[in-house]
Amino acid sequence: MISKNKIKYIRSLELKKNRTKEGKFVAEGHKVVDDLLALQPADLIVGTQEWLQGKHFGAGTEVIEVSEEELKKVSFLQHPQQVLAVFKQGVGRHGNGQASAAQRKGYSIDDLDTSELSLALDGVQDPGNLGTIIRIADWFGITHIFCSEDTADVYNPKVVQATMGSIARVKVEYGDLLGLVESLPADFPVYGTLLDGDNIYQQQLESRGLIVMGNEGKGISPALAKKVNHRLLIPNFPEGRPTADSLNVAIATAITCSEFRRH
Repeated sequence: MISKNKIKYIRSLELKKNRTKEGKFVAEGHKVVDDLLALQPADLIVGTQEWLQGKHFGAGTEVIEVSEEELKKVSFLQHPQQVLAVFKQGVGRHGNGQASAAQRKGYSIDDLDTSELSLALDGVQDPGNLGTIIRIADWFGITHIFCSEDTADVYNPKVVQATMGSIARVKVEYGDLLGLVESLPADFPVYGTLLDGDNIYQQQLESRGLIVMGNEGKGISPALAKKVNHRLLIPNFPEGRPTADSLNVAIATAITCSEFRRH
């Protein structure tokens, strides 16, 4: 059985100010929770008897067994998936074995591995899009995402859920994105998808660089767009035919990353 105070505490973590104050976030469902538990212990696990059966946790993890009806009271999902867990922020591992975290202390050129491909998100505000992009990055072996300060919070429950566990393997940082790009060497590849770009399918793409993806409605901000030295366009087909105005940013990210890995 779960207490009212515990329910109130978990529900409070839906708000960013409370997540930041507590330094915690909520993950739900078998896949997300299991992936995170493989890398770090949970502070709290709320699960059904079926999910908890045969599982063992460290002394620092509080475990509460609940019925499916009780789980509905704390879950942020329309259809709860047997387990919910509370984790500390800023712990995990990404592909290089370094700590995976959402850091708001800012970043610099020293945080960018110039031999690898990284993503930069300029004002991506929809939690579902951010979570999907993190999952896409994980799939294509991109382990570092640099976000502008106005990008959605990676610890938003909707973001965490949409990552399907990839939050444990991809490092997401927040800071001055324009400042980061301005500090890069002039010949460092900075890619961006823009309406005046060149057909992505006809370009020679490098295995290193920074791929900038913009806001859902406004695209890449004008100041940052000026710093993009490889302007790319995902063309519609057939050319000249009336189509949708644009692609969803997560879909555009998937297409772009796929092209880089194909070369």
